[in-house]
Amino acid sequence: MRPHKVWAVILENGTVRTLDPSLPVARALAIAGDRIAGGVGTHETALASPEVIDLGGRTVLPGFSDAHVHFPTWAMAQRQIDLDGCSTLEEALSRVAGGGRPAGGVIRAYGWRSGDWSPAVEPTRQDLDAVTGTTPAALISKDYHSLWLNSAALALANGDLEVAGGVVERADNGEPTGVLREEAAWRFKERHLSIPDDEYGDAMREGVRLALSRGVTSVHDKDGWLGAARLWQRLRERGGPCLRVWQSLPHEHLPALEAIGVRSGIGDNFLRIGYLKVFMDGTLGSQTALLLDGTGVEITTADELADIVSRGSRLGWPVAVHAIGDRANRNALDAFERTADEWWPHGLRPRIEHAQCLAPEDVSRFASIGVAASVQFSHAPSDRDLAERLWTDRLDGAYAWRSLLDSGAVVANGSDAPIEELDPLAGIRAGVLRTLDVRPAWRPEQATTVEEALHATCVAPAWLAGDERRRGRLLPGFLADLVVLDRDPLTCPPEELSEVSVVATMVGGRWAHNPPPW
Repeated sequence: MRPHKVWAVILENGTVRTLDPSLPVARALAIAGDRIAGGVGTHETALASPEVIDLGGRTVLPGFSDAHVHFPTWAMAQRQIDLDGCSTLEEALSRVAGGGRPAGGVIRAYGWRSGDWSPAVEPTRQDLDAVTGTTPAALISKDYHSLWLNSAALALANGDLEVAGGVVERADNGEPTGVLREEAAWRFKERHLSIPDDEYGDAMREGVRLALSRGVTSVHDKDGWLGAARLWQRLRERGGPCLRVWQSLPHEHLPALEAIGVRSGIGDNFLRIGYLKVFMDGTLGSQTALLLDGTGVEITTADELADIVSRGSRLGWPVAVHAIGDRANRNALDAFERTADEWWPHGLRPRIEHAQCLAPEDVSRFASIGVAASVQFSHAPSDRDLAERLWTDRLDGAYAWRSLLDSGAVVANGSDAPIEELDPLAGIRAGVLRTLDVRPAWRPEQATTVEEALHATCVAPAWLAGDERRRGRLLPGFLADLVVLDRDPLTCPPEELSEVSVVATMVGGRWAHNPPPW
């Protein structure tokens, strides 16, 4: 019987950043099959006739992980009208007017944020009617928690708009203005704005290629509510390019999981369904974040979250909690602390998503309780103007990445795409520089180091997924998921971080983006 030939490669003549403290820098990296081979840092390997690749002074890092992305939604957004960055209502309407008309479908756009408009004004269905006519139009806000509809789209609901945990904005005469928030927006989307699986599949195929070109090899996907696991599986079955996916499920699935005893982590090397997603409140942009002053929208109470955590723990399901406001974060921490005896013995790794506004006295509780902060470094420079206007008296605990790290908390970094762009290098710059434009750093005392930002983008997400012995570092036996950069972000001056670019990406020992020679 002919022996199986293992594809092998050696990367040399560059800088290999393993992100492991025992051997931070290596001069070569050997790969056999889908794994890092023995002899990291030397040529002392048992590989037969390996392909030797000259890095030409480039830098190799573990593949980037996006710890919080709505991947199918982001992929679809690449095909929709982009309203991000509009500075006036008129500019937003102009983009919609110039965006074309779908054949027999719905005009879709994303990214508007009325808090960025000058003069400040809230949108209405009449504004949208003027540029869309009788074609239904649905425009999702930048934070994806508000939906701006025209009259034709509103008519699809036949007046059925109210739902617990939702907000239906109304004019003085009681008529809907066309803006729905939180649960009202989400239910409308589920009932009236469905997208065929084939359309999602085509968009995701393109999206994976784009993500790979940016060095992304794995994602923590939050689109469980729309059946993302099914969409990822279809993509695999049809031979699409692959990322490694740690998939969420809405906590509403918990009764079904309990009924048949399904445990966390089901799946394979590329797709695992592993954690429950819960929403505590809304967002900054929609002014629905739950604050200690009593304002905002409460979607899940502390008692309800404690029950979800307890029940999930019995089946080994960790919980990821969306919490923006300081009251929402405190309620989430209270629930995790109250139930620690139930999840801690199982080695579960709970997390709070966003953690954008914290009461200063709650910052240290993440580490003391054992709750990870799954944040988005790019949110700080993106939200700075709104946060200064709406959270004037609570900025000490806002986007407090440095404080969380100094307290000993596990901090993982994601993009929250499509809220921000799925671009890990941009996120790393935002963490380090606290700005992504020409303005000076915003609250620079909360900046991270480059090393911390890389750890949050490579190592911490693998740990949260229970994959810390296979991914996140470049060590013997680990999966050969890596990114090649044109220069070393750890040695280039901070002001040159914007010039660092992805050269190539490898997943499982195979080049998934731009194979050599370079």
